[in-house]
Formats: sequence, C-alpha cells, structure tokens
Amino acid sequence: MIVFKYVRWKNLLSTGNQFTEIQLDRNPTTLIIGENGSGKSTILDALCFGLFGKPFRNINKPQLLNSVNMAGCEVEIEFKIGSKNIKVIRGIKPNIFEIYINGKMYNQDANVRDYQKYLEQQILKLNYRSFTQVVILGSSTFIPFMQLKAKQRREVVEDILDIQIFSLMNMLLKQKLKTITEDQREAKYSVELTTEKITLQNKYIDDVKKNKNKLIKEKTKLVTGNEEEISNRQEKIGELKQSNDDLAFNSKQENEQSEKVQKLKGLHEQLKVRRSATNKYIGFFENNDDCPTCEQHIDETFKENMIVSKKSEYEKFDSGIKDLLGELEKQETIYNVIQDYIQQIRENDAEIGKINYSIKEMEKFNATLQTEIDQLQSGEISKEDTNKLKELKKSLKSFEKQQQKLREDQTYAEAVRNMLQDTGIKTKIIKQYLPIMNKLINTYLTSMEFYVNFTLDEKFSETIKSRFRDEFTYESFSEGEKMRIDLALLFTWRAVAKMKNSTNTNLLMLDEIFDSSLDSTGTDEFLKILNTLGDENVFVISHKQDMLVDKFKSTIRFQKIKNFSHVVE
Repeated sequence: MIVFKYVRWKNLLSTGNQFTEIQLDRNPTTLIIGENGSGKSTILDALCFGLFGKPFRNINKPQLLNSVNMAGCEVEIEFKIGSKNIKVIRGIKPNIFEIYINGKMYNQDANVRDYQKYLEQQILKLNYRSFTQVVILGSSTFIPFMQLKAKQRREVVEDILDIQIFSLMNMLLKQKLKTITEDQREAKYSVELTTEKITLQNKYIDDVKKNKNKLIKEKTKLVTGNEEEISNRQEKIGELKQSNDDLAFNSKQENEQSEKVQKLKGLHEQLKVRRSATNKYIGFFENNDDCPTCEQHIDETFKENMIVSKKSEYEKFDSGIKDLLGELEKQETIYNVIQDYIQQIRENDAEIGKINYSIKEMEKFNATLQTEIDQLQSGEISKEDTNKLKELKKSLKSFEKQQQKLREDQTYAEAVRNMLQDTGIKTKIIKQYLPIMNKLINTYLTSMEFYVNFTLDEKFSETIKSRFRDEFTYESFSEGEKMRIDLALLFTWRAVAKMKNSTNTNLLMLDEIFDSSLDSTGTDEFLKILNTLGDENVFVISHKQDMLVDKFKSTIRFQKIKNFSHVVE
C-alpha cells in the first residue's frame, strides 16, 4: 500500500516563492475550499507533476511555472511503501528530478525517461492513467473510465489487478522471438556455409590424391621461381649498398660545407651592416651643414672630402657583398647536392629493408611448399588439410545442435506468448474478477440511489439495464447520473486494488464533484460512502463550503493574496 504523507510546492501556477504544504495522512476527510482561481486544484497538478512529470489539467508543462517569478518551480512528495520511506523532488528552471529511498538518493546515471520508468514500474507500480482513475476524480480535464478507449480501459484494469507484468513479459517474449528468428537465420546460413566448405575440402583432398604428380611439379616450379627471385632481390640489395657507399663518400664533407655556408652568411651580414653604416655617414654630411650635437658649422671642404671618402668606401662594400653572394650561392649549391646524397642513402636503406622482408617471406613460403612437396611424394594428405576437415565437421555438428535448440526455444516462446496474449491468462484472471467488480459497481450505485444493473464484460464494454429491463449506454445518461457511475467505478477500482494490494493507496482526491453534477440526494449518499472508507484520506475540492464544511473532519482554505495563492488557517 502506498501511504502518501505530504505534498509541498512553490512557484507552481499561482503559488509564489514560499512552499505550500499539505499533510496528506492527517484526517480521514478534508474539505478544500476557496474562491475561483484561489489555487484549490493546484494540489492535483502538484501531485501529477511530482510523480509523473505532467500536469493534471490540460496545459503544457512549461505553463506550470509561476508567471511572475518565472523560475524555481519545485514539488516535493513523500510517501511510504512498506518499510521504505520515499521522497520525490521535481522542478522546472532548474530542471530537477530526484528520488530518495530511506534518505538516500537513487542512482541518477540513467536518463530521465528510464528514471521515470523506474519510479512508475518499480516503486509506484502504476502509471499516470491508472493514478488518475484510482486516486483522482476531477471535473475539468479528467477522462472518466467509461470515456477511455477499450485498450486504455484494459490497461487501467490490468494495473489494478497487477497483471501488467504479463504484458511486459509478452513484450519481452516478442523481442526474444525476433532475436530467435534472427539467430535461426544465422544458424541456417552457418550450416549451409559449413556444409559447402566440407564438400569443397573433400573435393580438394580427392583432387590432391588424383593429381599428386601435377601438384608436385607445380609446387617445385614455384619453389624454383621463388629462389630465382630471391637471388635477383639479393643482387638488388648489393647494388643499393654499393650506391650507398659511393654516396657516403661524396657526403662526408656535409659538416664542413655547412660551416662554410654559415661563415659566408655571417660575413655577408657584417658587410651589409657596414655598408648601411657608411650610407648613413654619407646621408649625414649631405643633409647637415651644422653638427646637431655641438651645433658648430661643418666646413664645406671637410664635408666634400668626407662624402667622397665614404662613397668610395660604400662602393667597396657593395662590390664585396656582390662577390660574397656569388660565392655563397656556389657553396649552397654544393651543400644541397650533399643533402640530396644523404636523402638518397635514406631511401636506399628503406628499400633494402623492404627487400629483406620480402626475401624472408618468400623463404617461408618456399619452406611451406617444400613440406607439401615432401608430403605429396610420400603419398600422404597434409595434416593441416585433414585437421581442417575434422574442424569443419565438428563446427557443422555444433551449428546443427544450435539450430535444434533454437527450434525448441521458438516453440516454447510461442506457446508462452499465446498464453500471455490478451485472450490468454490475463483474460482468465479478468473473468475471475469481473463478477466481483460488477457486484461492487452496482452496490455503490445503489448506495447513491441509482437503481440500474451495470455490467462490464471482458472487453470492458458496458451493459446497463433498468429495473424494467430497458437497455442504456453510459452516454445516454445525464451528467449527474454519469457522475454516479464514475464514482461507483472509482470506488470499485480502489476496493479491488485493496484486495490485490496493487495500486492500493490511502489517498483519494475529488475535484468539484459536488459542484456540478451531484444533486443534494446524491451528495448525501456519496458522503455516507466516504465515511465507510476506513483508513483512507479523502480530499474534496469544492465551492459549496457552506453546505459541506460541517461534514468533514478538517478544512483547508485557499485564498489569493496579492495575486499569489496561500493556505489560510
């Protein structure tokens, strides 16, 4: 049994930044009252969002966020199942989804979808649809059981009877059958392929026996040809090594030549610096009549002599640089040639390595050929060939056993799956409970002074007859009569759940059922039913506070204060 203890929320719909908390196990009956828009029904959205990540009413999830604060929406729900205390925390902006079991957070490595599946299937053991059929009866967006599609009706009842496990098993078996079919296809292919390999291997051995001399000749020819090729490749290695010796001799001067080039480059830079300095002197005397430092006048004759002298010096430097560049180019050419020699040596070494590897492989191949020639000459089939045939036959036997096992698994899985179909074991269980369900439905209808015979069949289609045997459908009744049927079904599902201890819970939420469809007689009769529920905690949301307030053990009043919903004591 799920015993809900409390729900608290903030920044949800019209609720502000302070938590609103409702104790769920406090009183047997609690009336929730308040003006329209005061936030009474927010508790339903809080419960559904906290447990299932979706609102109760027909709005989008982002619309749950308080439109003023626009952040920090959070719902906490605590409940007990057996010895386990469970708390679920869910929020928007930031997104939060946490499950605590006896104070310890459940592993969050799984994605949100799998985390939700764990909460529904392993902890609650009911989904959103079943929750809204067994725990909540609403007046606005709630879809009564009789308005659900046949498949959805069946899912609700299967949850209540705790037989959804058979549907899960059926789904798993369907996947298993798919896997078996794929494995059978692969096993069949393996058998066919291995059989073909055995045929070819037998043919090969027969051919070896029949064509022994021809094979010896062919293999001997291969050996001879390989030996010739090995000899040619060894000669090639000798040529490459001689080439390397010649190149090495010519490249011995690499370091010396490198130093010579570097010296010439250094001298070139020095001459360029001196030429530049000389050019600055020339520019100074050409552009200045007075010394900029001491401000004394420079003699014209001295100026002219200095200009002539420095220009002559500049020409010598310029000529020297040109001569030096010519020599540098010559020495760099020599150095580049030496580098080409060295690169060629590296390439030759790599080629020698490749040829040596190919020679070793050819020698190994020749050794294998020679062994085969020796075996042929002795009249024996190679051990390798006979072992290969043995292994193929062994593999074939294994594949055939696998095939047989898969056939047996398929037969078993198909038989079990037929049992797990809707027409199988689940229907048998449902048929056992249908008389109880129908009896309970009619008992509750009679308690609310609605005198009809209401019967559900195994497909959960209704047959409704009056005391005069007139037949009706659910849709043929008034809204008040429909509400009575909805209530009778709700109490029936809860009673059956309690019998099965499946979706049994202390919590029952009724939203405005007194306000629209139930007349005064129906209301009184319904209240009598509520008082017989025993240890359950019933919350009724209503506008009829004056008529109902004295009929409940406790009252919770919601009020809008400065556009935010509050619980008022």
